[in-house]
Amino acid sequence: MKPTRKLKGAKIGDWIIVLIMLGLIALCVLPVLTVVASSLSDPGAIVRQRVSFIPRLENVTESIDAAGYVVMDRTFPIGVHFEAYTDILGNSNFMRSLAWTAILTLISTLFSLAMTVMCAYPLTYDELKGRKIITVMILFTMFFQAGAIPTFLLYDQLNLLDNPLVLILPGFVSVFLMIIMRRFFLGIPDSLRESAEMDGAGPFTVLRKIYLPLSTPVLATLGLMYAVGRWNGMADALWFLRGAPEWHPIQMVLFNILQGVTPVDPLDPGSVSTAGRSEAVQAAAIVVAMVPILCVYPWLQKYFVSGVTLGAVKG
Repeated sequence: MKPTRKLKGAKIGDWIIVLIMLGLIALCVLPVLTVVASSLSDPGAIVRQRVSFIPRLENVTESIDAAGYVVMDRTFPIGVHFEAYTDILGNSNFMRSLAWTAILTLISTLFSLAMTVMCAYPLTYDELKGRKIITVMILFTMFFQAGAIPTFLLYDQLNLLDNPLVLILPGFVSVFLMIIMRRFFLGIPDSLRESAEMDGAGPFTVLRKIYLPLSTPVLATLGLMYAVGRWNGMADALWFLRGAPEWHPIQMVLFNILQGVTPVDPLDPGSVSTAGRSEAVQAAAIVVAMVPILCVYPWLQKYFVSGVTLGAVKG
């Protein structure tokens, strides 16, 4: 038996890289923790710039009991307050936009995955006439676009302005994600398709029974990318839904809240301008808008890396 090779101990350079990566992670997480701490803080603490990640005992008073001893009266932590979340969750406009964005994200993701598969699958057939020309035309749209004003005029002629379909139809297919899907299909052995075709299976049968069952990792990966892109999308609503605020997604509503355009307190709209109160409510709105899409990551994380790497096996 050959002796097994022992792993060498970590070198100083390895520890330096680890420390750098930990520092980068801390820089990415720190803004999120700051927003969460602000949303749970008392407005007075925000005004005094005493927001802390850990609730503190700030109210301390001294008194003398009957025996003459000094007694320290401490109020239980006043640093944690949920009034901002109560205002946000009690706002019908905000919650309606949150529900609409969830439905919009689900519909857009499903249709985008379907269109991506339907675009990528035919390009894997060598028998497809003009395959190279079609591929070049598709790639051309990824590098060269018309611009905002021609796009606006086009949507106006298509009656998509102030129409909720403008949030769904234009972003059906991402060329970059379609290329990943195509590369994954090209990585599947041709023998599987050839054996199915010898048994009389047509292209749609091969796609449904062979390609799609083997494409779970890449479908989950692309679905996550489509969902995150739609959930965080705001520019299309800002440009093309100016006159239809009832169809604004959550990011557009959040933008209006941060700009002070939309009142966030359903009981007292004027209280949004109270010192410290508006900052806490804005922070709570950011957290509430961020949590739903974060809950998707743990379910699809195991597919994310494998889906991207498998899609780049074969060109």
